[in-house]
Amino acid sequence: MEGHSTDRRFSAHEPVPCLSVVIPCYNELATIKAAVEGVLATPWTAEVIVVDDGSTDGTREIIDGLVPQGVGDPPVRLLFQPYNKGKGAAVRRGIAEAQAPYVIVQDADLEYDPAEYGKLLGPLLEGRADAVYGSRFAGMGPHRVLYYWHSVGNRLLTTVSNMFTDLNLTDMETCYKAFRREVIQSIDLREDRFGFEPEITAKLARGHFRIYEVGISYWGRTYEEGKKIGWKDGLWALACIVRYGLGRG
Repeated sequence: MEGHSTDRRFSAHEPVPCLSVVIPCYNELATIKAAVEGVLATPWTAEVIVVDDGSTDGTREIIDGLVPQGVGDPPVRLLFQPYNKGKGAAVRRGIAEAQAPYVIVQDADLEYDPAEYGKLLGPLLEGRADAVYGSRFAGMGPHRVLYYWHSVGNRLLTTVSNMFTDLNLTDMETCYKAFRREVIQSIDLREDRFGFEPEITAKLARGHFRIYEVGISYWGRTYEEGKKIGWKDGLWALACIVRYGLGRG
């Protein structure tokens, strides 16, 4: 069912804590502390939910020592998966725990800037959107110049996804997706790994939810710096586009 929120208690011009930030992480020892600190620094953050997905490099110990469990302002909650289940599983668990009016997914690798939360929240706070995608290919924000074939792959996946959903997104694969909490928690999500992006896109489209897109900056990292997505993930994303685009799941 399409959502039509008329809640305008919040203003995009007056930051207030209204956002549950879900941070899935796996072996992000070098960046997890800075990522959490960046999220805590934004005035939009109402709570931080860090989901460690079975890290083995010391990430778990770092986040366990960041802040006493469930305290602070805003509070930080730490969830630990028993083993590496995949990003989708970690995101799904964090979403289920969210309590603030709006929810956003924040990767722990510092490729996306928490200072831009206000951009994504704007259409939500104004009651015009149920979900907002932060596009790396729209707008004039700065972008680190990296892999050409990655950008081609992302655009291809977005194009194929649009063909199935009849949306006109420019960046279906973006990490930065913000939602009204009741919308994202109402959707039955199943993908455990990197199929989360095409799955949620297809299910939002199928439910006729209102989707907006805003341009964001992007600080991509190299494989040497810890980038984890490869060509096999792209093939799986393509399979998920077809599966969920056809309503099979």
